[in-house]
Amino acid sequence: MVINRKAFLLIVAFLIVVSLLGVWFLNTAKSIDAGVHSRVFSVVIDAGHGGIDGGAEGTNTSVKESDLNLEIARHLKSKFQDIGVNVIMTRNSYGGLYGTTAKGFKKRDLEKRVKIINNSNADVLVSIHLNCYSSPKRRGATVFFGEGKQEGERLAKSVQKHFNTLSAQPKDYSATRGDYYLLNQSKIPAVICECGFLSSPEDEKLLLTEAYQKEIAEKIFYGVIEYLSLQGE
Repeated sequence: MVINRKAFLLIVAFLIVVSLLGVWFLNTAKSIDAGVHSRVFSVVIDAGHGGIDGGAEGTNTSVKESDLNLEIARHLKSKFQDIGVNVIMTRNSYGGLYGTTAKGFKKRDLEKRVKIINNSNADVLVSIHLNCYSSPKRRGATVFFGEGKQEGERLAKSVQKHFNTLSAQPKDYSATRGDYYLLNQSKIPAVICECGFLSSPEDEKLLLTEAYQKEIAEKIFYGVIEYLSLQGE
């Protein structure tokens, strides 16, 4: 079966409408030739931190952000692969990308991620992170895009719209500009998805469950697919 890019975009747009009406569309998407999709869109999924760089820690359990980032990233990868979208992971294990733990490992880690991203020829980058704040009352999922990155902003707004429908989202947030190395250096539309606050006991408890990790991945998936479906217009 041969489907061109425009036809694919129309199919995906239809599937999004169906999903918003409360109908699970994944089985329908699976029926479309996966080989066609993989030649149409590619997504880079970046699980933030890793190895000795654990990122934020849970308030009650001391769970490492890097570990939860990877779990969410794996769920998201499955979502895209289920409909045949090509996925590039910056890391597939609990280790980092810095090579050695010598001085400057954080910089080397980020540079390696940027190299993977910019050599991927992908359509978008989604970087998965978890937040931390001085007040345990601050919670919820938010999305960041780079300064002056118009397509990144569009992508961020699309994902944030779906984040705001999370079952435990405390309120509607807006996508926000962020001065982050990954966003600034990425040559493709890029967002950082802060999927919750590990400094919040409530968010931490949710993020430890596979069910909520999958819900987060689902919302990111919907946001990215919605963004991609509009690129042919």
